[in-house]
Amino acid sequence: MTAALVSAPEWPRATAGDLAVINLESSREWSWYVLTRWPERPGTAERIVEDEQQRAQLLGDVTALDRLARLSSELCGGSPLSADTHLIVAQIASMLHRFADAKTHLAEAEALGTPRLVSDRVRLTLEQALGENLAAVLATRQEMAETTGALRDLVPLGALLADLGEFEDADRTYVRAIRKYRDVSPFALAWACFQLGVLWGETVPTADPDRAAHWYRQAIEYLPAYTHARVHLAEIHLNAEEVGAAEALLLPVIASGDPEVRWRLAQVLAAQARAHEAALQRDAARSAFETLLARHELAFADHAAEFYLSSGADPGRACDLARINLANRPTLRAFELAHAAALASGEACLAWELFVRAQAQWGHTKVFTFSPLAGLSSSASAVDNTGDKP
Repeated sequence: MTAALVSAPEWPRATAGDLAVINLESSREWSWYVLTRWPERPGTAERIVEDEQQRAQLLGDVTALDRLARLSSELCGGSPLSADTHLIVAQIASMLHRFADAKTHLAEAEALGTPRLVSDRVRLTLEQALGENLAAVLATRQEMAETTGALRDLVPLGALLADLGEFEDADRTYVRAIRKYRDVSPFALAWACFQLGVLWGETVPTADPDRAAHWYRQAIEYLPAYTHARVHLAEIHLNAEEVGAAEALLLPVIASGDPEVRWRLAQVLAAQARAHEAALQRDAARSAFETLLARHELAFADHAAEFYLSSGADPGRACDLARINLANRPTLRAFELAHAAALASGEACLAWELFVRAQAQWGHTKVFTFSPLAGLSSSASAVDNTGDKP
């Protein structure tokens, strides 16, 4: 842990995480009941989307996506759809990574009179996820964050700064979000801490595992059931050969249904020479990924590709999934994943084509200089001079 972290002031207090999860579940169940009994009551569907998103994002509850897909289908069954309904469906489509559908419904919502201030939040999320119009998105995010000072505006701004390679600014923005938070819900605070963990553990060019671990622990302290925080912290322990600590983090959330829990647990068991148990968990992870891909391919294509590149040991499958992910959202990270998968599957020509495309789209940006793809630029110069692929 760095000196800066040791000397940090006491962070905001919040409701106990386990209690907050119970309250969230009560709210979710009640909202579904209300929707069934009084489907016209305003705000009910919006509350369901918020509650299910928290279950999926924070608790690793993959069944939340099934419920949201069902809600979207039911809402689209009405005719004609209102502006509010189009907006809700756009939000759900975005969460499921069905970005083209999300854009279509957002446009319909705006055409039917959804206030621009409301639709802009959905549009910003879409453009940020797709890596589109990032300069304009950044300007708007900065303006919103300065105007409200709210965590819900500061954390997306921090994520965008991180995506753009402004790592120290991203750190300051996340910390500001935590310090300015005045509510008692642990969900938002845990989310901000998790983003700081991802920043220092995965996004920066040279990872700082101690710094990342500090923030993952803080996220888990706020919300013990935070599945993704446990998985990421377990990876840090595994890399440090602290397999007992890694296993202890994963076992309490194995019932979440998130296949990454079983994937990482398989790695932990393999590191302990428990080969049979590791194989069982690896097979369970593979089965879970394939089940989810059958229902929500775009939402899980990237993580499934990463699995097949490592423990799943199927680079061809990884390559197919990475290309699906790239076609859906051509971010620099998607290019990096597709390039790595192409190389692993022996598709050298495809890998080169992906590099050329990535350089054309992202080569002018600061963040590209930190990308593994940037190191191929010298080879690109050689190709320009000889006309041959390396």
